[in-house]
Parts: sequence; structure tokens; C-alpha cells
Amino acid sequence: MSHLKQEQKMLVRADDAKDWFYKGEGAANIVLGYCGSSPFLVGKVLRIQKVAKGGSPSPNGCLVLSDHERLIWKDIGELAEATSKDVAATAFIDHVMRNLLDSKHIDAGILVHVSKEFLEAVEGNIESQRPPWRVDASKIDVLCASAFLISDHSIIIGTPKHDFCIAVEIKPKCGFLPTSEYIAEKNAVKRHVTRFKMHQFLKLHQGEISQISGYDPLDLFSGLKDRVHLAITALFASPQNNFRIFLNGSLIFGGLGGSMDETDVRSHKSGEAIADLISACGLQLGSFLELVAEAVFGSGILDRLLATQQLDVLDIEGAIHVYHNIISRPCGVCKNISDAELLHRYSFLHSLSSEDSLKIVREYLIAATAKDCSLMISFSRAADGCNASDCNSVVLKSSNQSYNYKAYFIDLDLKPLEKMGYYYKLDQKIVNFYNMNDEN
Repeated sequence: MSHLKQEQKMLVRADDAKDWFYKGEGAANIVLGYCGSSPFLVGKVLRIQKVAKGGSPSPNGCLVLSDHERLIWKDIGELAEATSKDVAATAFIDHVMRNLLDSKHIDAGILVHVSKEFLEAVEGNIESQRPPWRVDASKIDVLCASAFLISDHSIIIGTPKHDFCIAVEIKPKCGFLPTSEYIAEKNAVKRHVTRFKMHQFLKLHQGEISQISGYDPLDLFSGLKDRVHLAITALFASPQNNFRIFLNGSLIFGGLGGSMDETDVRSHKSGEAIADLISACGLQLGSFLELVAEAVFGSGILDRLLATQQLDVLDIEGAIHVYHNIISRPCGVCKNISDAELLHRYSFLHSLSSEDSLKIVREYLIAATAKDCSLMISFSRAADGCNASDCNSVVLKSSNQSYNYKAYFIDLDLKPLEKMGYYYKLDQKIVNFYNMNDEN
């Protein structure tokens, strides 16, 4: 059954704003935690849309997708005909990502109605808690009439108050190396160096990060326990916006969201302070990282995520040409290429049928979502919390202690078709900068 049919007829009013607090944000949304007493809302978070400062608010009642996007998603009526971003997002998760990533790891959430007065009150309440650069760039879209109500996956409902729930949020990034024949020879480095590593060089140059991360997505997706543990350890050593730790629902380590590195970290605690907090839960830091690695490895949860990422068969260097087929414009990439062999290869892509072109770009956009999503894993001691039927279990071998855990994918946002050009330009910028600056 479609989760759109579960939309609640509740209206979140201005008086309710005091019961919601700032929890974090990404590029498009702000997440609020709940501190009120409503049984229906306890253990939930509210995801509300943002709009760029000076940008246009969401038009309610109008089709959200462009004509070309409606062609791409024509087989999913609820998505193609959506009249709000939230409805489109729910339809995309429900009809696309749920099938690809396993429904037990997906929480599409439900839509609730929110009043303009509520959104205005929340904006005033949380402004001082948001990172200044986020405040300068965006604000709450107060004309958006709906919001997502989602379970708070940083906690496990039912964990006794005297015990703890500890959770991690991991942004895995792209877990494979492309092999597409449409990658230009000058960009051949993409076949043996991960996109994540190459992007680190550019981010360091642009001042977005303070150091190059030692994290390698290929380790996390390797299916080998030692390499998964190595990846988790590297993420902890340099979290950036790719690794966060929550204790009983409160962020204790990592960024608030975004790519501003330590400047975007609320009281970014030292490794020693984090170790002290975790030890209060009866876990040593090393044991906790081992626990996370055991859960990632033992669950096999990343296998389907990797398969979904690999729907990007052509790489952006191939997909950009097919994109031009769909928008029926002369290919701006081809006009700048003088290599006859490359042009011949790309001419095949430009000769594809409309249906083939739509399928390729549709799968590229799905893969882009899979490369940019996050994984939330929450833990509580097995003697407490939920029943085994509600949770998976993992044994920490170093202490022989058993833990319950739940794992969910979050941030499964539909990527706009119009971003294809941006993806191509960023890809070329990353590779060119890496080629010019790599000393190896």
C-alpha cells in the first residue's frame, strides 16, 4: 500500500513550535526533534523544506516535476503528477528506493500538514542554533503546507531510561570504480582512484575541509570484515560530514550537516571526550567502532546499496550525452571534443531511442540518490530495548556482549534532472584538479 495514503490529517500549529528543537540540516531540509508529550509524536522527527535566501518558495498546487522529468517517471503516476515536493519525495521512496534497498531498511515517513504560523515560529526559535553559513544561505520555506514525520532513527523506542541508545550516521559515498567505455582517456584516473578521494583534494583546496580523509569507500563496501573495520575507524578519525554519533538521540560527535568540516560542528568534542561518553555506556571507543563494523558487515545492508549505485553504468561522461537526447538540445559536450574516436563513441549514445534514453537517465538519477544517502544504525543492549523480532542482533566478540540494532537508509531524495549538467561539470573539475595536483 502506498504510504501516501497514510497521510495524517493533523495540523501542526504555531502553539506546537515550542515542542520542536533543532536537530540538524542538509542542503534542502531542516530536521527537528520532538520534546513534547504527544504519544503519537514521541520518538519522531519532522523534516521541513528550506528555500534559498532570495529564492522562490514552493508553489503549492502546481506540478513539481518538469515536463522532461514527468516523461522519465511516467510509470509512477503519484510521482509524475505530484503537486508538492514532499508528495514527490514520498512517492519516489515508496515506489523506487523501497524496492531496491529492501523495505525493512526504508522509512518513507508520513506527510503532515503544517501551518505557516508554525513554520514562522520554528524559524525564529531555531535561528541561533543553526550554523551561521546555513542561516546566510537558506531559510525555512514557510509557504510549504506539508512536512515529513519520520521515526527518529538515532534512538530505539523502548530502551529503558536507565540504559543507553547509541547510534551512528554514515554517509558511505560511491562504493565502486567506474569502468565505462565512455570515460575519456584524459580522465582514466577515475578507473582506479575513487571519486571520494579525488574530491577530497578539491575540497581541501577550496577550504571546505582541513585535512584529507583516510576513508576509502571501497573498504566499506568490500564485504571483508577487516576492511569494513578499517573504513569505520577512518571515518571516526576524520568525520567531516560523513560520520556522526548520537547518544540517546543527541548529537555528540560529527557535523550538523553540510561540508564545512570542523566549522560546522557543534562543540566538536575531542576523541578523548567522546571515549569518556561512550565508556559511560559500558563501551570502550575501540569496542564501539568494532560494534559498528560488525553490524555493517554482518547485516550485508550495503550489498543492495552498491547494486543500486551500479545502475550508473555509463558514468556521467556517458549519461550527459543521453541527457541531451531527452531535453532535445544540441550536445554542449560534443561540440568541445576534437577526438574523432570519442565522437564516434558518443554518436552511438545520441542515436539511442527515446525509451532507452529515458531508462538510462532514470537509472543514473536513482544511482545518484544511492551515492548520496546516509545509513543510520542505532544500538542498545540486547537485555533491554525492543524484542528480537523488531531488531537485528550482533555480538561484540571482544566482550561477548549482545546488542540489538536497527538500520535504516535516510536522505533518499529524488535528484532533479536539471542537475545533470552540474554533475558533469563538477566531475570534470574534480578529475582535472586531481590530475594536476596528484603527486603519486
